Amino acid sequence: MRKLSLLTVFNDFVSLFYPRYCLACLDSLVKGEDVVCSRCMLEMPQTNYHLDLDNPLKKRLEGRLHLEFIMALFKFSKSGSIQHLLHQLKYKNHPEIGIVLGKLYGHKLKDANLSSQFDLIIPVPLHPSRLRSRGYNQSSKFAEGLSSSMQVPYSNSVLRRLVKTVTQTKKTKLKRWQNVSNVFEVIEPEEVKSKRILLVDDVITTGATLEACGVALLENGCKSLSIACIAEA
Repeated sequence: MRKLSLLTVFNDFVSLFYPRYCLACLDSLVKGEDVVCSRCMLEMPQTNYHLDLDNPLKKRLEGRLHLEFIMALFKFSKSGSIQHLLHQLKYKNHPEIGIVLGKLYGHKLKDANLSSQFDLIIPVPLHPSRLRSRGYNQSSKFAEGLSSSMQVPYSNSVLRRLVKTVTQTKKTKLKRWQNVSNVFEVIEPEEVKSKRILLVDDVITTGATLEACGVALLENGCKSLSIACIAEA
């Protein structure tokens, strides 16, 4: 108890000189807040797709992949807090954002009794050169947080990206699919076979990247495929 009290006092003392700030709005965090302030967390639009499994996102990919569940935590909006937060996650060396959001969403999925529907969580992989330059895979950090809350294992070693694709931002739906088709390979098929897979990514737009990953997983015998993302654009 004394050690805990001393640690609390030390942390409070440090925060006076090095205040922590919200990575979405850049305001100071108060005690009990972590990475994102309570106001931003309330203001960022949540989809609640985990409570409506016949949701618009599932309808968007209907006919392209056989999916059990498809869900996203937030609705993406340009110039909003969620865009700023995801920019911090991907390009400003803040992998902790992915873990915190994964834990948050993992608790929501667990409360909705969805944890028992998955055997393995797999993040969309980065190309090795991009992983080296960034230092981490943002989707893997999201998977790590989900795994912690849901008590479902995750793996970074099942899927591999064979080709370093160019950015998808300004591509049409067809061009996005052509950009990612045949660039993913399952390198541990025994880990996929007969498993109920939850495939995760940071943002879903047209779904081309997730579709390409999903095709590879289904071709290697996974029992069922579901998708969860931080945000839906």
